[in-house]
This record gives sequence, structure tokens and C-alpha cells, in this order.
Amino acid sequence: MKWTVLGCHSPFPGPGGATPGYLLEADGKRVLIDCGGGVLGQLSRFMHPYDLDAVVLSHLHHDHMSDMFVLQYAIMTARKLGKRANPLPVWAPEQPEGWHVKLRYGDHVRLHPVAEGMEVPFGERLRIRFHRTDHSVPCFAMVITDGRHTILYGADSGPDTDWPRMAEAPDLFVCEASFLHRDLPKEPVGHLSARQAAEAAARIRADTLLLTHLFPEYHPDEIRREAAEVHPRCLVAETGLVVLAGEPM
Repeated sequence: MKWTVLGCHSPFPGPGGATPGYLLEADGKRVLIDCGGGVLGQLSRFMHPYDLDAVVLSHLHHDHMSDMFVLQYAIMTARKLGKRANPLPVWAPEQPEGWHVKLRYGDHVRLHPVAEGMEVPFGERLRIRFHRTDHSVPCFAMVITDGRHTILYGADSGPDTDWPRMAEAPDLFVCEASFLHRDLPKEPVGHLSARQAAEAAARIRADTLLLTHLFPEYHPDEIRREAAEVHPRCLVAETGLVVLAGEPM
């Protein structure tokens, strides 16, 4: 399975960057996982956005979904020009309801809800299973498998997220590192530090940890050093980075 980082910043993008979005390529399918600000421009470096097979949104916060409202235009235009025949399937949480209903766009988007424990097939072998995380709105981590390898995408997640019930020894664990540990708020806010992400990776025996959801003013080396003290097989996300699940770092 091929995982391409299209955006990895939050709560806003740094220069030339984007907020969270990832292109998953597996089993002959191309699925966009989250669709934050600037993601479509980055996606266009690799493919036409209207050629996507599906979009899956972990939750409905702006930094993970804002480019959906531009993607709607791309799908509509492609269908009118005969470049795409079918509506775009989109999976997303039903809450907050006000944002969920805005994901519909005439007959150009086919909207599906996600729920705890739900598993959705994409192609013959590719499967995505959803699990709630510790966050301020309904947010779903994704266990992604093609029958040979497993990616656990953690989405936004606080320290009370129950990682072991989701996956054991995933090939790739994509986990947020919103803070350096020194900057953690005194009260949990549904986000993790780089150290906490590494501790979660060690707990589930993840082969490779990909740190993402990064404050753009942090230096990547500082993020990497903090995590590597706990889980040495770690990468720091950057725009355009490609990781093959199950392949050596």
C-alpha cells in the first residue's frame, strides 16, 4: 500500500504546505484520506482530483475537510465535461450535522456515514475499519488493510484513545504530533505530543511511525528527536513524502 502525504500541518499550513490529507493507493484504488486546506493543489501533482475513487474524512474540523468544498466543483465540472461518469463516494461522520449536510453537492457526491466498528470495502482486498478516538467532535481512526499489510491512521486523537483495540503491530502508524511535549496544555485537548505518539506506537508495536498534524513553526528535527527517544523507527511527515507500508525505511 502506498501512502503519499499531501498535507501534514495543523491548525494552518506553513509556506507551500497544506493541512491534513493523504493519498492512499492500494488494490487498484486511489482514495483520498482527509481533505484539508491546500490538499487539492498537492493532489494535482500526482493525479487529476476528479479521478479519485473515493474520499474518506476522519472528522469534520476545517483543517481536515475545507478543500472538500473545492473538490465538489472539480467533480461537477468533470462530469459536465464528460471526464467522469459517476458521483464521488464520500464517507464522513454524521456530526456535526451542519457540516455533514454541506458535503452533499447535488448528484455529484454520494455521501455515506461512518460509525464505530464499521468496515467498508474498496475493491477486492482493500478494507477500511473505523474506530472512535479521543477528540472534541466525533473522529474516527482508520485501520486500513489489503490483506497483506496494515496502516493505522490515527486522525486527531487525545491521550485516552484506545489504540490496542484497533490494531496490533501495524506496518505503518500515522499518528498526530500536534505538540512538542514541553508545550502540552495542562488539560488534555484531544491532541498528542510527539512523545505521546511514540509511546502509542511502542504500545501497539507499530513497525514504522509517521508523525503528522504538525505545528508548522516547529522544526522537523526537534519533532523527530522527541519521538525517537521512545520509538526509533519514525518519520516526520512532509509534503510529497511517499511511504510504502511493509517496506524498509
